[in-house]
Amino acid sequence: MAVGADGTQRGCRRKRAEPAKHRLHTSRMKRVVQSRRRVFGQLLEHARRQPHRECCGILAGRDGVITQAFPAKNVAADPIRNYEIAPKEMVCLMKQFRERRLAFLGIYHSHPNWMDVNEPSPKDIALAYYSGAIYFIVTPRPYATTPVRAFSIRDGRAMELEIQILP
Repeated sequence: MAVGADGTQRGCRRKRAEPAKHRLHTSRMKRVVQSRRRVFGQLLEHARRQPHRECCGILAGRDGVITQAFPAKNVAADPIRNYEIAPKEMVCLMKQFRERRLAFLGIYHSHPNWMDVNEPSPKDIALAYYSGAIYFIVTPRPYATTPVRAFSIRDGRAMELEIQILP
């Protein structure tokens, strides 16, 4: 099955959620997501290879810590504004997860450098069907204050998560 901009599988018979008011929520006590330093670097490198297009991939790890980024080819019809992972590639990535005994933890994609911020767009929020997944959004801008941001997206709301970088 193909995975779309939100990490949803195309071809699934999931009923699409009705559009909700799209809001980004922040709170004083942010939930923390842990990632290995090299994964953080891989996401930035992937986004900066083609800064005018959206890059994408899957995040995996053990015990809730993101230890691996699996870059994927963006096969979206309009890769400047969307991303999609091909069905065959998704199957291959899932096989790699199983072989390495890793758990699916999240999805990442970039917002091209012409976009102002790397936070979930209304479309990202509307299409986020994996409520347990962590959604990372990367900006290829070299001087961005927060080049990689993480979000939990549930019920039409995005909540930013604190990223704790581990060695």
